[in-house]
Amino acid sequence: MKLIRIIIVLIFLSGLIAACGPKPADNLLETVRSKNKLVVGTSADYPPYEFIDDQGNFTGYDMDLIREIGKRMGLEVEIQDLGFDALVTAVEGRKVDVAIAAMASTPERLEKVNFSISYNAQMQAIMVKKGSSITINAPEDMANYKIGVQTGTTLSDWLTKNLVEPGLMTAENISSYDRAEQIALDLQAGRIEIGFVDIGPAQDLIKNMDVVILYSDFIAETGQAIAMPLNEPEFKAEIDKIIQQLIDEGFVQQLNDKFLTEE
Repeated sequence: MKLIRIIIVLIFLSGLIAACGPKPADNLLETVRSKNKLVVGTSADYPPYEFIDDQGNFTGYDMDLIREIGKRMGLEVEIQDLGFDALVTAVEGRKVDVAIAAMASTPERLEKVNFSISYNAQMQAIMVKKGSSITINAPEDMANYKIGVQTGTTLSDWLTKNLVEPGLMTAENISSYDRAEQIALDLQAGRIEIGFVDIGPAQDLIKNMDVVILYSDFIAETGQAIAMPLNEPEFKAEIDKIIQQLIDEGFVQQLNDKFLTEE
């Protein structure tokens, strides 16, 4: 009987301790505020949007943008380089609070994560090796060649839906790469004939590599946005509000001028 009383008292005390302990945050916005930190996932291989400079710092359009968002939220920004393919999974699994990597919202991604309002839209570029005799009059003309594209991107989806599924080309003629620079390297080496990338990285690649932009247009763009976990309306509303402020104030245009204007 005495043992039973002791057990009951212990259970009661443990309940009191739990009740007096810190209350868990009800939502992601409260969580990031309580820890005073915004953990950001990116893929730092995509200049001018995100890359690591000679001093080892995360640099680029998206990096300036997310730091400004963190600043306006009053939060420290911690950036992690995860690789593009890992970003949606990292957000879905709450390993990071957000992901920013020139990423577009797609129906497939929206099944796993949510997205902010769009902060930028850009054209896509079709690159070839210098001296190539290839001519492109429309994006569908790519079907006649061996194409390189970054894996997990909306550009890769566009090739599948618009060229492979209609039977204009076979999937075997599409090579997927982790990094945009690898596409340019294989163009130079002759292993592929066309590189299909966003215009910003293409403009960066042609500066130092033996490739040129043959064609550019709004081909597969749906607007770049920040990925975040599902079912976090307060957090999304805060991010959207700040992005809209940055657009209205001209901060986003300053980023466009700084990073996306051809020299």
